[in-house]
Amino acid sequence: MNYMDFSRTYHVRILKDDDVPLILALCEKNTQFYAYCPPFVTAESIRYDMQVLPQRKANEPQDKYYLGYFDKNGQLAAVMDFIDHYPTVQSGFIGFFMMERSLQGAGIGSSIITELCEYLHGLGYEYIRLGYVDGNKQSEAFWKRNQFTDTGLRNHTPDYMVVIMNRTL
Repeated sequence: MNYMDFSRTYHVRILKDDDVPLILALCEKNTQFYAYCPPFVTAESIRYDMQVLPQRKANEPQDKYYLGYFDKNGQLAAVMDFIDHYPTVQSGFIGFFMMERSLQGAGIGSSIITELCEYLHGLGYEYIRLGYVDGNKQSEAFWKRNQFTDTGLRNHTPDYMVVIMNRTL
């Protein structure tokens, strides 16, 4: 798998510590997300998210890709946390996906997800999994519009419940 091939439209690259201010600026504009998924974003929480893996993948940091999608002018359009070969060898997991607020509603996020799905399908992946916070109607609508379906699985945290969705490729 080559993460740079996740998109034909955007330049995709691994985000580093130097990118934290850029990521923070993008995330801070998306207040609705953090209303459902507290606490509000900080530089420290981004640094943590750049490293954290599910328990079953803790010994496989090479499968974690904290990615930035940059337009032709070098502007950050989206951030994606992607974990390869999780929860199965033939699947991937989107741990986080956020668009630049000013670009939302124009179909760009859907285009990014479509390109990712097409690429992974071409590699023989079976599905992509993700979760959204129950009650966040904007997230739910976006993922349903992008052909993700509710698996019936739930992940309970102290602050919210996560609805687990899959998209068959």
